[in-house]
Amino acid sequence: MLKRVIGSKGSVLLCGTCMDARGMNDAELLEGAQRSTMDALANATVEADKVLVF
Repeated sequence: MLKRVIGSKGSVLLCGTCMDARGMNDAELLEGAQRSTMDALANATVEADKVLVF
């Protein structure tokens, strides 16, 4: 699913705090996905036509 989003020029932003809580680092991310901040996630949500959360 995420590959389709990235392939269609969509953004995949991940909560850095959530990543830290689960012991994840940037090297483990799918190419095209990126660690983000709550401020950046909030801004992207406000600006987006569609938002997927899972």
